[in-house]
Parts: sequence; structure tokens; C-alpha cells
Amino acid sequence: MGSNGTTMKPLILMTGATGYVGGRLLKRLEAEGYPVRCLARRPEFLRPRVGPETQVVAGDVLDAESLLRAMDGAAAAYYLVHSMGAARGFEETDRAAAERFGAAAAASGLGRIIYLGGLGDAGGGLSAHLRSRQEVGAILGRSGVPVIEFRASVVIGSGSLSFEMIRALVERLPVMITPRWVTVQAQPIAIGDVLEYLRAALDVPAAGHTIYEIGGPDRVSYGELMREYARQRGLRRIMIPVPMLTPRLSSLWLGLVTPLYARVGRKLIDSIRHPTLVRDDAALRVFAVRPVGVRQAIADALRQEEREYSATRWSDALSAAGPARPWGGTRFGNRLIDSRTVRVPVEPAAAFAPIQRIGGSNGWYYGNWLWKLRGWVDLLAGGVGMRRGRRDPVALRSGDVLDCWRVEDFEEGHVLRLAAEMRLPGRAWLEFEVTGENGASIIRQTAVFDPAGLTGLAYWYLVYPVHKLVFAGTLRGIARAAQRRAAER
Repeated sequence: MGSNGTTMKPLILMTGATGYVGGRLLKRLEAEGYPVRCLARRPEFLRPRVGPETQVVAGDVLDAESLLRAMDGAAAAYYLVHSMGAARGFEETDRAAAERFGAAAAASGLGRIIYLGGLGDAGGGLSAHLRSRQEVGAILGRSGVPVIEFRASVVIGSGSLSFEMIRALVERLPVMITPRWVTVQAQPIAIGDVLEYLRAALDVPAAGHTIYEIGGPDRVSYGELMREYARQRGLRRIMIPVPMLTPRLSSLWLGLVTPLYARVGRKLIDSIRHPTLVRDDAALRVFAVRPVGVRQAIADALRQEEREYSATRWSDALSAAGPARPWGGTRFGNRLIDSRTVRVPVEPAAAFAPIQRIGGSNGWYYGNWLWKLRGWVDLLAGGVGMRRGRRDPVALRSGDVLDCWRVEDFEEGHVLRLAAEMRLPGRAWLEFEVTGENGASIIRQTAVFDPAGLTGLAYWYLVYPVHKLVFAGTLRGIARAAQRRAAER
């Protein structure tokens, strides 16, 4: 019992807190007052995004010693990591990680492991991805620690891999060639319901290895999901079925028009070529969760899109698909992203100082004449141009005007996110983030563009040589300004 008579909640260990499901589950646990410890390979990246009471410790699921340190004092652990985005050998990596996690859990006396895997009938010939997800559950179950394993089909929510694929296909293609896998049945579940199950797993009795198959009430195909998305968006789409389109060709096609890298697309298609349906309703009998249907899940995802976008690190989500690709190749959903970093040998405060002063009379550290030219073009198009400047040459706050941008988010010494107010065939953001330790800092600059149809895509690729020049020059200029400022002190 706590000093005020309230029951102390147990410490929860979380892996995968930077991921799609883990990031949302972390906020849920924090809101309920659970003490949480996050295991992260890049703790400096996660720390700014957790609550003040949440611990972030350095470690890796492949490092047994770091696992033992992270599990010390924890009552339960969420295992929400996998290596789907790895270029090769993801099955071996996931197998080794699960074995080490299970052994550490047993050695530390962990009360339970909660794991999110994938649906699929092992007797029907699973894809390598689904086979690996189920193998991970089995390995954790053999550890001797109680394991609650959830197996889910398509997860619907703004930002989820499957939903972003559906959105990109429907938004970009008035006419779609649909291979056979588009007709395979699945049992989608809303991200909110997945979080409800994961949270409730802390409270149900746990003994041995228990598997719960979870899904919404509707059994539908990807084609039906795309039609429902199109209906809710008011879009007319034509689907032309073809008898043969191999997973390799399908993945390359998806790589051209959706957020998926080809290798991730191939693994996803290999998985959805097989039915992923709930065949055991134990979850409905044990848990009070009553999942919503497809129509409601898609409506919720569309309605919550803006809130979730502002709360989600898109470049981090992309990292799950493998190393970042060069300019012009990185996409997430309908959004196109250019993210670049530079390391400077100065403290974070010095690194952030020139970012805080950007724009207005201070300029943009590179190509100011190009910025002015862009402002004149914007004025001719009826936009705001660059004439508005900024309220103060140093101080910033959320909502401030900054040339042709508006400050959407500002954390002094850490983050500046700007939303474009110029005339564009879409929406745009420019974000700067500074992290650092041991006397050095990493400055990350991320440009995001959400194109409006084919016109927006054409704009992005038409101007990207200029953007590449300007953004790279701006980041170099900020780095030089930061080092000059540190040297003058």
C-alpha cells in the first residue's frame, strides 16, 4: 500500500515502445498510473516522448545482461518487437531474441509475458513472417514464465502498416489491378481494441502459455476493405482482377504506390495470401472487450488521423522497414519524407540555439535568395509569402508565425515543428530535433509532405532537386552556426 492508502501498481517492462502498437500502449499505461520501464536501443531518442515517471533504459533483446537489468523488479513484460524490416535473416534474429528474452524472464522471476503475434492456421502453410511470429510465441511459452499470446489479423488504425497500404492504394489509384491475394479473407481489428486486450492482459489469471485469437466481428477481404475505405472517402474506384501476380511483382508494384519498401511488402503479401481468421472465441469469453466492426474501425482511423499524426514520429515508424533511403524514396502512407541528421561536438543547448532563431531577419542559414524567390511565387499564387517574418528574433512559442510557416510545436532546446501556410498541392511540415549526450548533439531535420493527389506527387518530384539542395545546405548552416556559438562562449 502507498503512503496515502492506495494500492501501488506493479512495474511493467515494455519492449517496442517506439513502435506503432507499443507507443500507443505506453501512453495508455502512463495515463492509468502504471510505473513503466522501457527497454530501448536508442534511449536518448525515446526519453523526450515518455512521461516524467517512465524509466528508459539502454538495452537490446539480443543482449542477455541488459535484459536482466531491465527486468529487475518488474512484474510483467510486453514483448512487442520483431525484425520484419530486416533485409535478411529476420527469422533467425527473432528466434534468438525470443530465446534470450525467455531465459532472462525465467532467471529474473518475471510474473508474465504479454506478446502480440499473428493469426494464421499452421496447417494451411503459413508465410515465413507469420510462421516466425508464432514460433516466437512458442519459444516464449517454453521459458517456464506464464505467457499470454494474442494473435491478430489486419490491424486498422491510422499509421498501421496494413491500413496505410490500403489508404495509399485507394487514394492514388482510380483503377487498380487486383491479384488473388486481394480476395483472401481476414478478420480485421481496430487498434483501439488491440490496446484494450493488451491492457486487460495484466489483470487476467496467467498460467502456462495461453493463446487468444482476436479479431473484429467482420470477415472481409483486402478488396472489401479498400471498397469500404473508398466509400467513406467518397471515392469511386475500379478494381480489375488478374489471375496471376507473384508476391515479388506485387511487392515491387506496392513499393511504387504505397508506403511499403519492396522487401516489407513481399513479407506482408506472403502473409495475407493465407486466410487469417479467428477460429477460437476464447478471447470473447475471458475478456470484456467487444471489438468494433470494419466500418467503425475505418471511420475511427480517419477521424483520429490528425491527432495521431501529430503524436507519431513518422521517420521512426519508417525505421522499422529498414535503413532510411535517400531523398525521394521514403514514404509513409500518403506522406513523403526527407529526414537527415548531422552530429556536432557541442551541447544540445548550443545546437538548438540557431534553430530557435531560424527565419525572419536571421534567415535560413542557406539559400536565402531561394527562400525569397519561393515567397514571391507564393504571393503571386495568392499565398502569404515570406513577408510575415517572426514575432521575436529569439523567442518562440506554439502558434507563432514564422515567415511562410506557423509554429506547430516548440520544446525549447529539443524540438521545433513548423507547419507550412504557403500555397501547396498538399500539406507540409518541417521539423528540427536535437538530442545529445557526452558533450555532443545530433540534429535531425525532417521535411514531410502530404500530397493532394497526383498534382501533389508531381510537385514533390519536380522540386525535389531544389529541396535537396536547400535542406542539406540549411542543416549544414545550422551545424556551423552551432559550432561558432559554442566557440564564442
